[in-house]
Formats: sequence, structure tokens, C-alpha cells
Amino acid sequence: MTRAVAGAALLGAAALAHADGVSALQQFVTEVKSGRASFTQTVTAPDGKRKKTTTGTFEFQRPNQFRFAYAKPAEQLIVADGKEVWIYDPDLQQATVRQMDQALGATPVALLAGGDLSRDFTLKALPAANGLDWVQATPRRNDSGLQSLKLGFKGRELSALEIVDGFGQQSVMQFSAVEPNAKVSAERFRFTPPPGTDIARQP
Repeated sequence: MTRAVAGAALLGAAALAHADGVSALQQFVTEVKSGRASFTQTVTAPDGKRKKTTTGTFEFQRPNQFRFAYAKPAEQLIVADGKEVWIYDPDLQQATVRQMDQALGATPVALLAGGDLSRDFTLKALPAANGLDWVQATPRRNDSGLQSLKLGFKGRELSALEIVDGFGQQSVMQFSAVEPNAKVSAERFRFTPPPGTDIARQP
């Protein structure tokens, strides 16, 4: 779920003229019920030398429905219908599926697509940097697999997400063409494996 964790924190639009990152995030979770956006994700290895950049699109509908579509050269589709999460690799013709409550936990996806802020995270406003208001979200659970999670807001829009996982790998997502509260068809959150797909069901 590395991509989903990174991928999923995306859409933004907290309806406030000026506030710190904590207020922006809280208002985002309260007011933005659906949306879509494009993203660019850069993953940097722990040694800081190896980098990989991918692009894609993200859509979501509260509670707990989302769709990440990663573009070539590393296509991947991650779809959640509120009950199950599917991860599909078209090149390998392989798919894995897990129950929603087992797949998400205290992740950015759970936070932004339907998570409980006070239950899952401790929030801390950070100094503004690079033109953004930043907030740090620390998972309350020790088994979240994250070292650090930060979100950056520019005005009324969630612009960036920075994640450092348990291995020291950093993922930075930057968002564009954000459409908060856009109408998203329910069909976007349903996945039917193509014929011939090798399916692995995980607990």
C-alpha cells in the first residue's frame, strides 16, 4: 500500500482565507466530501540518491471510497469501494484485495478520505515554508509504518504531501487541477478484475 498511502492524501480545499495548517486540514476533512486531482509523486531512497517520479490521478468520495490511477511507465490502479481495497498491476495481470479496515489503519488515505482525526492522529502546526502552511500528523498507533507525515496548504488548497516511511524512504506528492466536492460517479470506486487476472486475497 505504499503508493496508496502516498497517493491517497491528495485533494484539498479548506474554505478559509487565512489559517494555519491544522485549521486547514480540519476544515478540509469536515467540508470536502469528494473530489479529484492530478498528482506528481517523487520517491527518494533512504540514501537520498535514487529517485523515481510518477504521475497520476486521484478521486475520492467519503466515506472510504477512492481511486488512484498511476500512469505509465509504471501503471497501477488502486480502488476502494468502502469495504475492500484492490491493487491491480496491468503489466503483471495481478491483483490483490484486502478488507478496508485491515488495509488502511492510520494512513493519509484514512485521514483524508474518511478517517477520524482525533482518534487516529495528533496534529501540530509547523512553520510556513515554500509558500505553504504546513501541518504534521503523527499516527497514534505505533504500527502505522510511518516516521513522518506532513501536509502543505496554499490558501484554500491542499498542495503537497510529504511522507517518510519506516524504512526512511521519502515520498513527496504535489497536486494540480484540484476539484474539491466534484461529483464522482460511484462506478469509479468499483473494480472488476479483467479476465485472466491472478488474484491474491490477503487477510
